[in-house]
Amino acid sequence: MTQPTSRAISTRAIIAPLLLALVLLAAWQLLVQLTDWPGYVLPSPGTVLRRLVSDLAGPTLWQHLGLTLLEALGGCLVGCLVGLPLAVAIHESRWFSAAVNPFLGATQAVPAIALAPLLVLWVGYGLVPVMLLCAVMVFFPILVSTLVGLRHVDPEVVDASRVDGAGRWAQLCFIEGPLALPNSLAGLRNGFTLSITGAVVGEMVMGGKGLGQVLTVQREAIDTAGMFSTIIVLCAVASLLYSLIRLVERRSRVVNAQRRES
Repeated sequence: MTQPTSRAISTRAIIAPLLLALVLLAAWQLLVQLTDWPGYVLPSPGTVLRRLVSDLAGPTLWQHLGLTLLEALGGCLVGCLVGLPLAVAIHESRWFSAAVNPFLGATQAVPAIALAPLLVLWVGYGLVPVMLLCAVMVFFPILVSTLVGLRHVDPEVVDASRVDGAGRWAQLCFIEGPLALPNSLAGLRNGFTLSITGAVVGEMVMGGKGLGQVLTVQREAIDTAGMFSTIIVLCAVASLLYSLIRLVERRSRVVNAQRRES
């Protein structure tokens, strides 16, 4: 069987989502035409598009979006600072692994909307509690993905570096870490989308000046077209950053493959 070329894969990666988007838009427009729902219940795609263009043309949306991205990126940074060392510690110590493993799943059992009021009590309102909420949602996928990557490093490569005189720290920094990097990036890729969700939820519950606040105002005003516009912006930004991290992840896998061959 002939393997598809990289150009064919890239073309498919562009055309397939566009076709799906067109199908969804057609279904949306058909649903609007077949039902007698008022515009505040289900606006038409044209109405939402006009509102989206209007929002993007002004500075207000971009200012709110910048704050939401700042909270999400800050949460990702904190999540990495917690998740990566924790993954290394679990990988290195069987006792530590046995001690924390039963509690890791519990960190994901608490809903973000239930944790938000506690963060307000402990930290107060503002940027910091929203970032912490994002970090809680991000660190688990980063931790698990990094740990999987570390545990699946080829032991022969590690043994060869040990024969060459590499110490444990050198093995971790120059052998296991780079080989596990694609997995860490996969965890960050999944975690970042959760971080944006956490930022919006945090702003809606704990207050803020990002897109979560915009959605709250639009909800109170029954501005359905505006809510659709804001949600589309959030989805587009999350998809863009998801794709960028995925490209870096793929590049790191290629580099690792070349390193193994050499």
